[in-house]
Amino acid sequence: MQQERIVEKSAESAVSHRPERKNGLHRFCVAPMMDWTDRHCRYFLRLISRRAFLYTEMVTTGALLHGDRDYLLGFDPAEHPIALQLGGSDPQALASCARMGAEAGYDEINLNVGCPSDRVSSGRFGACLMAEPALVADCVAAMQAAVDIPVTVKHRIGIDHLDSEAHLHRFVETVAGAGCTRFIVHARKAWLQGLSPKQNREIPPLCYDRVHRLKQAFPHLEIIINGGLARLEDCRTQLAHVDGVMLGREAYHNPWLLAGVDPELYGEPAPAQSPHEVIEQFLPYVEARLSEGVPLQAMTRHILGLFQARPGARAWRRHLSENAHRPDAGPDIIRQAAAKVPAQG
Repeated sequence: MQQERIVEKSAESAVSHRPERKNGLHRFCVAPMMDWTDRHCRYFLRLISRRAFLYTEMVTTGALLHGDRDYLLGFDPAEHPIALQLGGSDPQALASCARMGAEAGYDEINLNVGCPSDRVSSGRFGACLMAEPALVADCVAAMQAAVDIPVTVKHRIGIDHLDSEAHLHRFVETVAGAGCTRFIVHARKAWLQGLSPKQNREIPPLCYDRVHRLKQAFPHLEIIINGGLARLEDCRTQLAHVDGVMLGREAYHNPWLLAGVDPELYGEPAPAQSPHEVIEQFLPYVEARLSEGVPLQAMTRHILGLFQARPGARAWRRHLSENAHRPDAGPDIIRQAAAKVPAQG
């Protein structure tokens, strides 16, 4: 299997596709998700919503400074608006990586202060940084000085025994003092000892009211709520209290949900009227990537949930799962799979 290669675009080309900065740009966001929100996933989701703000998988400073920069930063201009999420805790390393992201054309740099995995904590980044608000502030200040695009922070409402509302407010106040004005808040605490990352997404209770009170305490800051949201109705309810919502796994497993984002949350028409139309729009991208040596399965794994809960959805998934991995697999596999799902009027 050939290694996927990403062709670096010029900064001028990337910047020319940046969206105008306007109020409500983050009204609906799709969360950064490791192994899921890669460039193929993001391009696919963009076909369903023009307005959803997209985030990359977390990229560590070590990977960017010492690895394949073109591969890690590559994206299609159609993905705008899009943020690069970084993981790290060294201010200068983060500043250097933020500069790379800005030069590559990203619209925002986001610092991960929410991931609870042992590997991340042992590297002194992710959710464990909630115990060091001054260090996070230093990181934000260094990144702000390096770029002219927004630097934001995604974090939890607390960790371990540092889970009081007072600590959450001190954390935000400290980081805001370094110039951060946009905070994405996962409305669960994280137990760094005793729970796996998966358990940390499910076991600690959701405390939306804490995030609402955070917005009330800091009305001048942009607060985006994350965690447990699964329906646009839930999003509208939250938008009465905060500035934006962020969905993760539900957006990935049920991507057609995003078809309602533009009309229902932004008052704009959806870019596609049916999942079948999305597939037709996705195929030219698939063909282009296949010509670069990207295996079909690297793209089809992100579209399995497109027909969720529709007649034929199981046959769609089965056909892709059983055939996309073949060495000679091409776009016809997707067309054959889509033909198993009746078109709905």
